[in-house]
Amino acid sequence: MKCPFCDFSESKVIDSRESRNGLTIRRRRECLSCARRFTTYEKVEDIPYMVIKKDGRRQRFDSGKLLQGLLKACEKRPVPNARLEEIVEEVESILQDKPDKEIEASEVGRIVTERLKELDKVAYVRFASVYRDFKDVREFKKELEQLLKEK
Repeated sequence: MKCPFCDFSESKVIDSRESRNGLTIRRRRECLSCARRFTTYEKVEDIPYMVIKKDGRRQRFDSGKLLQGLLKACEKRPVPNARLEEIVEEVESILQDKPDKEIEASEVGRIVTERLKELDKVAYVRFASVYRDFKDVREFKKELEQLLKEK
């Protein structure tokens, strides 16, 4: 495993932990050259999971892309990255349980927005604005008003 800081090719594993659902192993590593620490994730890769987009196209499920979207929605918010990783793992777990290994993009969005709504309202609105593809400010305002009513 190459060090992301100095590109040295050897590191030692300091700590290994299995994710809650057992799909991923998180490893803390230390570079044997610069002694900096970094995290890697291992998971078994099998049948590719597919996301069915709104226009009917099928695209390979990319957990990294989903995590980036969550990180963007939670930027400058007090939301732990570990919780966002759990949301991504939850979506992956749902995909694994499906016999056809396909999921609608709208279903992914629904799952994520439900979790974000409980976690952080601002992150929820940010993610929902992209997921629901608000056309104008009125739609955005309507969603905010609905959120305020639920308090």
